[in-house]
Order: sequence, then structure tokens, then C-alpha cells
Amino acid sequence: MRTWIGMMALACAFSVQAAPKVAVTDLAYQERVEQYIHVVSAQSNYREGYYSASGSSSYNELEATTSYIEQTELRKFTGDIKGEILRTGMFQLVQGTPYTAASKGDVYDVIKRIKAGNFKGADYVLFGTVSDIDFTQDINELAHTDSYSAVLGLTLVADFSLINTKTFEITSAFTAMGEAQDTKLVNGRDIKISLNRPRVVRDVSKALGEDVAGQLSQQLGGGGYEQPREPQQRNNLPRDTAPVILR
Repeated sequence: MRTWIGMMALACAFSVQAAPKVAVTDLAYQERVEQYIHVVSAQSNYREGYYSASGSSSYNELEATTSYIEQTELRKFTGDIKGEILRTGMFQLVQGTPYTAASKGDVYDVIKRIKAGNFKGADYVLFGTVSDIDFTQDINELAHTDSYSAVLGLTLVADFSLINTKTFEITSAFTAMGEAQDTKLVNGRDIKISLNRPRVVRDVSKALGEDVAGQLSQQLGGGGYEQPREPQQRNNLPRDTAPVILR
């Protein structure tokens, strides 16, 4: 009997498949970099054999502006993506090789990076690219007061593809967004306005991670994931009392 129970337990253990392993890349992006060059060179005029007191110097100036495209990965917003994916229970996470300045090739050529072994042990690669990132800072007057509101906002939009490392099939694709802002009320007596940029970045990262995990769960059928809900707002008002007729 004990032997039979042991065999059944072993069969059950092997019948439960482990969650597939996924590597989450940092968000790929590119930007145009411009350089301004200004070179001044001096050349003296002199006669062969001796220096002429009347010799003069000529100056040559060269001005140019060059631009080039720089590719890299944004490493600030993937921590919460990984954390929310773990909360879904749909995947195990493995660490891939990040793209660096010394890396050769196109940061967007994720298939080439998979073939090069940059994501060893991963069944899937979640590849994200930045499509838009925007910091805004505004100052708004408050009517009939000597105060105004200072607002710092950040919005990040990224495109994601979940790629099978064996077949290179895209099993999920979507666009996710994270946004947040910090607002302070100030007046003319305030010398310096200090808006909390790190908190805005943290909140955007959290919102982006929740959006990514939610869309992955929805597209792949993982119905057990629920995005964290904000706690219900409570007030301290007393309960309503029954109406009393005054005579």
C-alpha cells in the first residue's frame, strides 16, 4: 500500500508542469545625439631663412554640426514588470544578458540576441521598446488666491512582444503605459519649489508593471491575476439618523 501511494505521489509530481521561464529585457530605445564642433587653427607666414618682422598669421576656423543615432536600453522601469509577472504565477524569471555600449549589433534585433545566447535558459523573452517618454512641468494659477500649483508629470508608453526562444513565434503583443505626477501648492513667498521626481518615476514604474502583467494575463488566459486596488476612502461622518417630525 505504501509503495502504491509513493508511486501515485511521484506520478502527480511529474504531471504538474513547471511554469515556463521568461527573460525580461530592459526597455530598448534610441535617440538622436547632436555634436557641435568649432576648431580654430593658426598659421604663421615667414620667409625661408629668417623671420620677417612684417610676417603675419592667418587663422582658419571650422564649424560643423554632426548627428548620429545612439541605441541603448533603459534600465529604470523593468523591476516592477518582473515583480508583477511573478505575482501572476504564470512564469519563472531568468536573467538575460543586458545590452551595453560594447555590444555589437542592433538593440532591436532581439532574434539575433536570442541566437547569440543572451537569454540562456529562457523559454520566452519579453522584449519591450520605448515608443514615447515625456516629462512635463507646469505651474497653474489658482483663481482668487495668491497661490498656484506646481505639477511634475511623467508618462511612459512602451510596446511589448513575448517571443518563443525556440520557434521565434510571438505569443503575445501589446502596448502598456505608466503615468504619474507630483503636485505642490505654493505661493509667492516660497523661494524654491521642490517636486519629488524619484517618487514620480517609482509610481510610473509601478503602473507600467501592473499594466504589463494585466495584459499578459488577459491574452494568455491567466485569470488568477488581479491588479492591486486602491483602498476605499473612508470618511468620519456620523451615520444618518431617522428623520424626526417637529410639531
